[in-house]
Amino acid sequence: MAVFVALGAFLMTLVGGWTARRVTDRRHLVLGLAGGLMLGVVGLDLLPEAIEAAGGKVFGVPAALLLFVAGFLLAHLVERLLAVRQAAHGAVGHEGRTPQVGLTAAAAMVGHSAMDGVAIGAAFQVGGGMGAAVALAVIAHDFADGFNTYTITTLYGNDRRKAVVMLFADAAAPVVGAASTLLFTIPEPLLGGYLGFFGGALLYLAAAEILPEAHHEHPARSTLLCTVVGAAFIWLVVGIAE
Repeated sequence: MAVFVALGAFLMTLVGGWTARRVTDRRHLVLGLAGGLMLGVVGLDLLPEAIEAAGGKVFGVPAALLLFVAGFLLAHLVERLLAVRQAAHGAVGHEGRTPQVGLTAAAAMVGHSAMDGVAIGAAFQVGGGMGAAVALAVIAHDFADGFNTYTITTLYGNDRRKAVVMLFADAAAPVVGAASTLLFTIPEPLLGGYLGFFGGALLYLAAAEILPEAHHEHPARSTLLCTVVGAAFIWLVVGIAE
């Protein structure tokens, strides 16, 4: 059942990527929506789950929040190092952005989607009701994952072929993750720490890259509205799942 439900996540991810690809003529709206979706996923979905699952504190701070900050800083460090390296070799990509950053970010999205599949499988091990609730949340926000994976990959100057490859990898990841729960389970504290770390990296991409790019050439109210709609959509998904 868990693997069957994960196939729904596979299809929803492809729908999200297809949507991002079809609206390239309104790129600023795509980026604004992507930023809102990413912000919503981090603040309303990933962080609450991470804090609850990771458990204890380190010097008075929840471990998940420490890893969240570490993920943010690592994403910033990786981008700066890649940018410096590419500039030194005269290989800076589209509009000064390095394609490797986009591929690295997309690969992180693939890893997160695999963990989504693991979450579906683990929830079904607890019970059918829990599995259905988690599956609903994962399938709904996998639209955002597909949308963001395609957008991030192309934003950094990678061609559409690479973006489509990363999109299909992201779509297949939940199925693989769900199937893996037939063999093993991940300890809850470790899963919580991962969610916190990934959330920090994702927030960096949304706040430092996606949203500034969305408003760079088109500082329109419609772009801001798309950002708000993206965050509100994730809030709706989380509320329904609860």
